[in-house]
Amino acid sequence: MARPKRDPSETDRTRQVVNHISNLLKKGELHPGDRIPPERELARALKISRASLRTGIGYLVAMGVMKVRHGVGTFIQDGPAEFNKGSLDLMSTLHGFKPWQMFEARRILESSLAALAAERAKEEHHVALAEQVAEMFAIADDHEAFLRHDVQFHRTIAQASGNPILAALIETITTAMYEQRLKTVRRANYLRRMAEMHRDIYRAIRAHDPAEAQRQMELHLNVAEDAQKSEVATLHRANGNGHATERHTVASRNLTSR
Repeated sequence: MARPKRDPSETDRTRQVVNHISNLLKKGELHPGDRIPPERELARALKISRASLRTGIGYLVAMGVMKVRHGVGTFIQDGPAEFNKGSLDLMSTLHGFKPWQMFEARRILESSLAALAAERAKEEHHVALAEQVAEMFAIADDHEAFLRHDVQFHRTIAQASGNPILAALIETITTAMYEQRLKTVRRANYLRRMAEMHRDIYRAIRAHDPAEAQRQMELHLNVAEDAQKSEVATLHRANGNGHATERHTVASRNLTSR
């Protein structure tokens, strides 16, 4: 007697959606920034329910392949590649990632990215970095605008490295750190010094000097870590947190020593 045909599991349907979108991307029928076809059309093409389709799309959103614009539709991610920030946030909550651990990861990755950028950057990257540095000097009194240019400067270095996997890793880490940085940067009083450090990194990359680019990036991130500790301590004190024990001494010494 023939066995009844087994219905595909939800996992099978999710894989079906992922494979279909992957094939559309490979064939060039979908591109970064494109809106995906309507649910009804996709569900009909895959011969699955719209509920199963939504599960598969949700998985792709969680992976960072797609993004949902509420009231508009679902789109293929068009920004810099990154692994899903939500997953990193969840891991941080579960395992208690410390700020120093995040900065350590940044130092290891970004110092290598800076060295690679010194070897591989094209003229367009040099131009973009120079523009970001100029903007930092011009808006050193506008903390939030400075932070946006800071993020873009580091993003350009990652792109200039020519390694999209490393670039995606650091994009994920810096994106996860951005919200905390936004809370504390308003108290920063050293942004002109940071602009100078970014200029030193840019000059090493433009000079095609990997060792110097790596050294300057490590120096910058060491100072940035000390400075953020100081900002957080100041924020805690301003909020009446009597347990704050961080001090400005290390950051101030590093920022004024050169």
